[in-house]
Amino acid sequence: MHARQSLLGIAFTVLAAACFAVLDTTVQYLSGFVPLLMALWWRYTFQTVLAAALLAPKRGLRMVRTQRPGLHVLRGLLLMVSTGFAFASLKVMPVSEFTAVVMITPLAITLIAATALKQHVSALRWALVIVSFMATMVIIRPFGNGFHITLLLPLGCVVGNAAFQVLTSRMTRTEDVMSMQLSTGLVGMLLASVTLPFVFVWLTDWTLWALLVLMGISSSVGHFLLIKAFQKAPPATLMPYQYSQIAFALLGGWLVFRYVPDQWSMLGMAVIALCGALGAWLTVREARAARLDPAAMATGSAAL
Repeated sequence: MHARQSLLGIAFTVLAAACFAVLDTTVQYLSGFVPLLMALWWRYTFQTVLAAALLAPKRGLRMVRTQRPGLHVLRGLLLMVSTGFAFASLKVMPVSEFTAVVMITPLAITLIAATALKQHVSALRWALVIVSFMATMVIIRPFGNGFHITLLLPLGCVVGNAAFQVLTSRMTRTEDVMSMQLSTGLVGMLLASVTLPFVFVWLTDWTLWALLVLMGISSSVGHFLLIKAFQKAPPATLMPYQYSQIAFALLGGWLVFRYVPDQWSMLGMAVIALCGALGAWLTVREARAARLDPAAMATGSAAL
């Protein structure tokens, strides 16, 4: 039964990765036709309406009750910042390279754990952080002729997403997961609604509306599948399979834009995926050691 649950978790993770690749590819295509803030408003409004429709029949007003409203607002702000950087990044760089850079987020969380949370981080984890950062520089190539400052936008997405995940891990100890999803979408929707009158454009092409709907569906379904995955298996089991999103992003970039990264970008993507997989293996090994050693359990280590 345990093996079956783990396989289901892995399947949900891979499907979620495919959904997120569809989301990013759609955003990149729409970026040439839809203003950034309008796309952000649509993404959060779709998530909020869908979450509210699912929760309202069973919970009513209880779905928005919380004893930590400030943390919910902060979490929504962090995700809004991360999503804003992501949407802006997809206007200036291919979806496959963007995806690979964002995949260093678990290693960025290691950096936060060591510096801000004062957790112990092994030398091997530090090596993975350094190597993955070097691989990111291979993809971005800040000293190349084709470099532009906007290519650093994905790093803003990484920082925002890492802080968002650290806060999420803390909040899940006391807050309801579905209520967190709703409040996050609500904060993003309200913030984007303030700017909507200044950026809204009426789209005359029905295919653009259809793609906006696809963007909302792929985002909402992807997050739902990821929640289901973590209900079936621990993060250390699932993390290596999250890197399948790079392969899906490569496929999406080729199908929609006929784009294939050069050999250096491909090398950087492979190194980032390998560092992530090694980080997951370290998590499993450290978790086993912590169960055997009470002192290690008390000290703790950075969990990716």
